[in-house]
Amino acid sequence: MRWAAFSCLLVPVVLVVYGTSYGGAAVATLGLLAVTAACRVLLRHSEKVQRAEARVRAEEPLPSAHRGRHSRGGAGNRRGCRSSDPGSPQG
Repeated sequence: MRWAAFSCLLVPVVLVVYGTSYGGAAVATLGLLAVTAACRVLLRHSEKVQRAEARVRAEEPLPSAHRGRHSRGGAGNRRGCRSSDPGSPQG
């Protein structure tokens, strides 16, 4: 935005140096200020929307890991796996 402010100051000076009337330079300055202000508003709005979308994505729960067709669930569902518990019927 500093370059925009710089150009809003520089352009009228250059216009007057090259022979444009003060009124024409003033109109050009007002036009540049209007465009600069509109661009700044749009930039701030897009940054605000981008931050809001990032916040929503960060708050979404992570998708659960997809298990394949033949994969098993938890540790207790495995066949043939012996338990280390001495009182278990498999041990």
